[in-house]
Amino acid sequence: MSAPDHGITQAKGFKANGVWCGLKRSGNEDLSLVYSEVPAIAACVYTKNSVVAAPLIICKKHLRNNKAQAIVINSANANCFTGDQGYTDAKQMTELTAKSLGLKSSDVLVASTGIIGKPLKMDKIAEGIAPLVEGLDKSGFRKCARGILTTDTVIKQKAVEFKIGSKTVTVGGCAKGSGMIAPNMATMLGFITTDAAITPKMLKQALRQATEESFNCITVDGCMSTNDMVAVLANGLAENKLIEAEGKSYDLFLAALREVCVDMSRKIVLDGEGASKFVEINVLGAKSHKQAKEVGLVVANSMLVKTAVAGSNPNWGRVAAAVGSLGIKYITERNLDISFSSFDKAEIQINIKLNAGQAKATVYTSDLSYEYVRINMEYN
Repeated sequence: MSAPDHGITQAKGFKANGVWCGLKRSGNEDLSLVYSEVPAIAACVYTKNSVVAAPLIICKKHLRNNKAQAIVINSANANCFTGDQGYTDAKQMTELTAKSLGLKSSDVLVASTGIIGKPLKMDKIAEGIAPLVEGLDKSGFRKCARGILTTDTVIKQKAVEFKIGSKTVTVGGCAKGSGMIAPNMATMLGFITTDAAITPKMLKQALRQATEESFNCITVDGCMSTNDMVAVLANGLAENKLIEAEGKSYDLFLAALREVCVDMSRKIVLDGEGASKFVEINVLGAKSHKQAKEVGLVVANSMLVKTAVAGSNPNWGRVAAAVGSLGIKYITERNLDISFSSFDKAEIQINIKLNAGQAKATVYTSDLSYEYVRINMEYN
């Protein structure tokens, strides 16, 4: 069941904050922190881009023991393609945060988002860490969610509560993303907290499954970023029976995690740069889930389909052409069925039946508008 919308701090034992340290010219929050009052099991999934930002390299190193207690995030600068200095800066962000919290630097994860190729203003970040830590609070969820935004226009957060036996367990989180959104992570960050007691193995498995059905099923413009990650901290304070294998408790946890991830994924698409319409693409009758998802994504990333949606023009030929571009020999006009909901509405469904099997998948995208072009012409 849905919980009060406190996102990242809804679960027991979590605090958060966001401050402006001077990275954003707007004066809006640009430095965020998520903190667990007790050590937590942690897991991450990352972009598959071969050009990887320094913070992700640090996170992979720090998560060798599957533990973390805090996540520090800056926006307005990706700290990517910044050489040895970028790695040093990301490492220093964890060290400064750890010192202020009384932790080891290896207990702190780090993330960055923004412009690629510019050095971090570490003097400003260093000055911002102390007030960031001092302001940690259960009520800091909105400041934290604002501090990770770039071209986003709204915060994205969600919390869900459910029962494992007699214990109430919570999963909550916040995310950012608006443009440069493509599967296998996009220019998006997701941070999730839970008070569930769960083993590292099952937490990793659940995060991979939930991500595959949410963040890896969205696309705004088909462009993959270098910084993207989804991180989850599980501190066990719900005191449920430890989830250490698949079964009823794991299924309940996975369902809640999936709900949080799907909700935030939808909000990312709805906030797509210049987007005016939300598009749900349902692919049915595929030979495999992988194939169904591939078909959904090729349609979602078609510039011709996206501009047709923007113009309220239900041009099914563009959908057929996109599906056909995959070159799957047994998918022809004889067995391909395409149907639409009204293109005049803000939320649209495109249904594609392949009539080749029983598998299905759903992909989410947005239209491509004049505003998207303007935003990205000016982004620098």
